[in-house]
Amino acid sequence: MTRFTNLTRRSFLGSGAVAFGAASLGWRPAHAQATVNFQLSWLHSVQFGGSYIAQSKGYWDEAGLSVSLSPGGPNAPVEPPVVSGTALMGISAADYTAAAVEQGAPFKILAVAMQNNPFAIASLAKNPVLEPKDLIGKKIGMAVANTPVLQALCTINDIDINGIEIVPTQYDAAPLVSGQVDCLLSWATDLPVAMTLQGVENETMLMADYGYAVHSQTYIATEDSLKNRRDELVALLKGEVRGWNDYYADTDAAAALTVEMFPDAGLDLPTQKLQAERQVPLMFSDLTQEQGFGWFTDDTIAANIQTLGLLGREVSADLWDRSLLEEVHG
Repeated sequence: MTRFTNLTRRSFLGSGAVAFGAASLGWRPAHAQATVNFQLSWLHSVQFGGSYIAQSKGYWDEAGLSVSLSPGGPNAPVEPPVVSGTALMGISAADYTAAAVEQGAPFKILAVAMQNNPFAIASLAKNPVLEPKDLIGKKIGMAVANTPVLQALCTINDIDINGIEIVPTQYDAAPLVSGQVDCLLSWATDLPVAMTLQGVENETMLMADYGYAVHSQTYIATEDSLKNRRDELVALLKGEVRGWNDYYADTDAAAALTVEMFPDAGLDLPTQKLQAERQVPLMFSDLTQEQGFGWFTDDTIAANIQTLGLLGREVSADLWDRSLLEEVHG
């Protein structure tokens, strides 16, 4: 099996891919605009499809913003450019942000793109892991650094982690397909997608379905930006909301746009289409249907605080700030 090249931040592996600059499609009005840098969390892919739509359709231009989309990657963490002011806003995750805040970073989580955390247990259809208890007696391939994640899942579901054999592996489906391990810890939108496209029948157990609540693909900014550049943040989020609503309406079009905008990124259309489709249940829910894209509640914050505690991250509810979303969605 070839290695799936469209990795996520969680891979703990450098892909060797080049970090490409922001593509800029669409029109530009003649009036003066505020220039804004928006820091993404990983290399360009349809993972950020809504942002590409917002840029290509001129949603930010209409709001008076000239937005640069900066890719992340294994050597380009999100938090430093945001805390330094190089980027106005960034895409992160609650656990990363909590760790940064513990070190004194003045971050706030403004919105939540992934309502369900994308961490999953991938297995073969002939030997499936369909619920946490199925992990008992299994060999799981994963980065050792992710052991706290597995431990949290086990704690939530009253499972002894000592009954699971952890096998350190690279972020690759090959150990599972070859039978070296029984399952893999991965994102639901990458290794399972790669196996499916290569004709390998597989199952995906989404950890969020079993109590693992950690907001992912979150929008962060500093307290200083919230105070002094609030209008720009609101405009940036409004464009995001419009872009992601368009994404929801036509994921295939979002995938095609992504491939078109980044022709040198090594992206193939079938992979991007399937990834785009599988992101939908992670990013859109009854809550977003009722309140709007990116929404979070006091209850979802409480669930995050509980899971983050299991990961060794002690945070309070004031890490989250819903005031911009309230303005964006009226």
